[in-house]
Amino acid sequence: MRGMGNMQNMMKQMQKMQKKMADAQEELAEKRMEGSAGGGMVAVTITGNKEIVEVKIKPEVVDPDDIEMLEDLVLAATNDALKKIDELTAQTMGQFTKGLNLPGMF
Repeated sequence: MRGMGNMQNMMKQMQKMQKKMADAQEELAEKRMEGSAGGGMVAVTITGNKEIVEVKIKPEVVDPDDIEMLEDLVLAATNDALKKIDELTAQTMGQFTKGLNLPGMF
């Protein structure tokens, strides 16, 4: 039954890795990233869970005759924040998939 010891050891290692991954995901959820557009005229802050928690718009960018520009700035700032969270997630969670060729994983 020599193989059973190896299997039990491997299962313990997998459980440890799962715990570390869960801890890393929890830590990521608490992170906040800010994306901005228009030279900082519009800023959007999101959490690691991709929840928007704050939108800041400087008064001088608000032009009632050009709502489309403001909409574009909010969209660009949101996408910038999402990109930063995705990069942080890939960096943080990527340590668990190093050396594994898993399509679709971080």
